[in-house]
Amino acid sequence: MVRAQQTDPIGTETVTVVKPYSPSVSDAFKIKREPGIKDSIVLQKQPITYSIFSVPVASTFTPAKAKAAQVEKVLPPTLFNSYVSVGLGNFNNAIVDFYTSREVGRDEKLFDVGLTHFSSRGDIDTTPLDADFYNTNLELSFGKKDRDINWDVGVDLSHQLYNWYGLEEGAFTEVQLAGIDEQQNYFSVGAEGQLSLEDSFFKNGKIQLRRFWDAVESGENRAVFQSEIEVPITQELVNIKTLVDYVGGEFQNADLNSTDNTAGIDYGQLIVGINPSFLVLRDELTLELGANLVYGTDLERNNGSFFIYPAVKASYRIMEEQVIAYGGITGELRQNSYHDFVGENPFVSPTLEIQPTDQQYEGYAGLKGQLLPNLGYKVKGFYRAENRKPLFLLNPQNLFRDDDKGYTFGNSFQVFYDDLRTLGLFAELNLNINRDFTLGLNAEYFNYNTETDNPAWNLPEVQGSLFMDYQITDNWFAGANLFFVGERQDLQSEAALNTPPNLFTSTIVTLDSFFDANAHLGYRFNEQLSIFARVSNLANNNYQRWANFRVQGFQALAGLSYKFDF
Repeated sequence: MVRAQQTDPIGTETVTVVKPYSPSVSDAFKIKREPGIKDSIVLQKQPITYSIFSVPVASTFTPAKAKAAQVEKVLPPTLFNSYVSVGLGNFNNAIVDFYTSREVGRDEKLFDVGLTHFSSRGDIDTTPLDADFYNTNLELSFGKKDRDINWDVGVDLSHQLYNWYGLEEGAFTEVQLAGIDEQQNYFSVGAEGQLSLEDSFFKNGKIQLRRFWDAVESGENRAVFQSEIEVPITQELVNIKTLVDYVGGEFQNADLNSTDNTAGIDYGQLIVGINPSFLVLRDELTLELGANLVYGTDLERNNGSFFIYPAVKASYRIMEEQVIAYGGITGELRQNSYHDFVGENPFVSPTLEIQPTDQQYEGYAGLKGQLLPNLGYKVKGFYRAENRKPLFLLNPQNLFRDDDKGYTFGNSFQVFYDDLRTLGLFAELNLNINRDFTLGLNAEYFNYNTETDNPAWNLPEVQGSLFMDYQITDNWFAGANLFFVGERQDLQSEAALNTPPNLFTSTIVTLDSFFDANAHLGYRFNEQLSIFARVSNLANNNYQRWANFRVQGFQALAGLSYKFDF
């Protein structure tokens, strides 16, 4: 006989739950029927009661209420679609600047109008001739910009007036001076169109047309077409740029090295080029490998030449944004034009020879980056080899000529082409203390070597500049710019009958270095109206920018600007 013995009652016990119970459903063998119990003794289940022994814990922690950080509220600036600025000063100096931009149609096309004018009617004491000038330019454009496509077309009209006033007091008699017509007028009409696509292998295209002429029947036509194609290949990019550049024109007068004005000068140059390159992008390295293939044709002489130039550029991040090394070697056949020469030196004579410049190569290397979060720098060294480099040189005094305009008295400039080798150094610092104050400084040094063993006419060995902008308060603003240009050399000569130009009586003259300082100060009454004052040539130095062409002394000008919706 089997007897079951009952033990003492089950006591209380603390149960600690280590992991919460997470039930899940899993596959199981299904019991088809309930098994039967055949034991003779059936035990009764005893009830079990669980309890948790809790002890309260005193706490003195009181969480502090969080406060939102204070953000300086800056009201967005009110935008206006138009503004006008006018100013007047001594020497009868006057400026006018107007701009407006209007939306046209529901698709938000923009029509822009810009007008600028700067003129002076003051005399310069060192010359007996008028030194007046003015420059007026009108630009009209129409276009549209969106995420996938940008396009615009425009028209540019300009009129410039300058005088060949580069004669010193006492150089000629009153009778001779009375017969000099020193005034020259330049006119220009241009049209331009460009197209840019974002999601396409065709990146952009641009076409420019321009007619340029003067008051002595000189005229020039220019047409330029440029395009860029970009094709991705695996992780790299292949970029192809094309160029077609034509310039052609005529001068009614002969070169001033000739004592006879029997024949004018005709010229025509066509440049066709393609620039394929392979762009490699890595984490710290950007490398562009390419070549510039160019064919240049002299249409007047019916001859042409084929040129191959290097086009290699690279940059490498040595220390994030602090130190970036860069370098390259490039070359090009650069088109020259009467329009561009006038833009650089408006006192050229309408008797120029126009040729393209063969820049065989320019090798350069340097460093750039951020010395401090608000201090950037850039240094570069380069060596450049150029054939037919245009240099401005005084025309000889040619009293045998009786041209209608008075540029034959040694008071105008020709273009002298020389093969030039240049070694240069460049350094720049940019300081942004905050968004209210910026300061920039740069300096350049050049060492020249010419094929003719002449000086590099009118090119300085040293030059530099400094600029500053300061938002003093919400209403007051100021700025300044200073620049320095080192000594330059030019040639004064006199034409002689039946004598080649290299045998003319001549003297090399050295133009002193000069320092020019300019500043401006302004006050904003509100978002629309402000006044300003500008001073130029603070040192009151009548330096020579070009030989015999002295500048105005101390200049002061004041005016106002007004923004509005039109």
